[in-house]
Amino acid sequence: MKREYIIYKLSESIKTTSHIEHELFARYNVKRGLRNEDHSGVLVGLTKIGNVVGYERMPEGGLKAIPGRLIYRGIDVESLVRGIQAEGRFGFEETVFLLLSGYLPDREELTTFCSVVHDFMPLGQKTKMNILDLEGQNVMNILARCVLEMYTFDENPDDTSRDNLMRQSIDLISKFPTIIAYAYNIMRHSNQGRSLHIRYPKDDLSIAENFLYMLKGHYTDLDARTLDLALMLHAEHGGGNNSTFTVRVTSSSGTDTYSSIAAAIGSLKGPLHGGANLAVVSMFEHLKENIRDWTSVEEIDAYLNRMLRKEVYDRCGLIYGIGHAVYTISDPRALLLKEMARDLAKEKGREEEFAFLELLEERAIDVFMNYKGNKVNKRVCANVDFYSGFVYDLIGLPREVFTPLFAMSRIPGWTAHRIEELNFDSKRIIRPAYRNVSEEAAYVALDKRYK
Repeated sequence: MKREYIIYKLSESIKTTSHIEHELFARYNVKRGLRNEDHSGVLVGLTKIGNVVGYERMPEGGLKAIPGRLIYRGIDVESLVRGIQAEGRFGFEETVFLLLSGYLPDREELTTFCSVVHDFMPLGQKTKMNILDLEGQNVMNILARCVLEMYTFDENPDDTSRDNLMRQSIDLISKFPTIIAYAYNIMRHSNQGRSLHIRYPKDDLSIAENFLYMLKGHYTDLDARTLDLALMLHAEHGGGNNSTFTVRVTSSSGTDTYSSIAAAIGSLKGPLHGGANLAVVSMFEHLKENIRDWTSVEEIDAYLNRMLRKEVYDRCGLIYGIGHAVYTISDPRALLLKEMARDLAKEKGREEEFAFLELLEERAIDVFMNYKGNKVNKRVCANVDFYSGFVYDLIGLPREVFTPLFAMSRIPGWTAHRIEELNFDSKRIIRPAYRNVSEEAAYVALDKRYK
């Protein structure tokens, strides 16, 4: 009882000691969440890696909404995807090379790079045995622990020279699919009593193909190509997203690669960041059950309005997958993934569900804008999470790997930003300021303190 009592007392105290009045942020011009009043991000750094574009600044001031663009090393992602798809190739490895190096590889460089990735992909015996011991309820936590353990097996873990950073980066990118696939199968075996499958990665398969093979053994060509696209689209999203900024902050302190990446995994695990597609999938399942006519605009609109009024579903007043911090008219990732989702739904015989999801996207945007009226000062669009969870479900991926798959996609961007952060001529630790707004108090001797 003593323990419960003191925890309760301390918990009650934070109602006042940890509460900061909202008006103080405006008074001191503090950018909450590092966001400006117009919803743009506060500029805190420079990068040559990626750019997220959803609006343009007008000469007379203010922002103008434009169709979204995602740019990797100066190359529009749509152009990158279309070019690779036109040649009938898998593209994630090429995307990784581009993000790490800053340029597109020629055929010989790409072939050699893919060979190096395949060499790094298998886990060493010690790492493999350690994963077998890392039981848990969440693959993201297992992934973070495995990354931290890789420090132990690295002969030169603290070296931040460019060569060593690149070696560590390729090693991590290559091993993430293997760790995630093994971690899920071990968790499935431990928690559900299912058979344990540990499949060795194959040299002649792409990263997307190898992940599906190691995870579940069987897949279609369209499954693999759709997953490859999803990996490409999630590989990088500018230096300001929460997990990448975590990498930049921790790297600026000079810490080792494994500690920095483990911190990013912790950031991505948060439901406001990497867990968004799970929220969309859960919402979609609810809507499929509670909307009788999947083609009725009137019924859909009525139910979505009830969601916004916090009357149904989780009563949070949100339509998950609608809206983005930067994209306004469109999220280019959602548009590209939606194309393959349509083909995949046809292959799986789930075209009716896809049509319902597509109609939900249209109605959700309209309903949201009408409901908010002049209370929202920017347009909204469906973000990539609106379709990614549905795509993963079509491929046959378990929900336990949805967020780890995001980490597997984003590790190239994380490592590229770490390398860039540590390659500045003048290194400086990232240390923003917080203004203290508490009142000063005098020290009181212990025997003179009263409740």
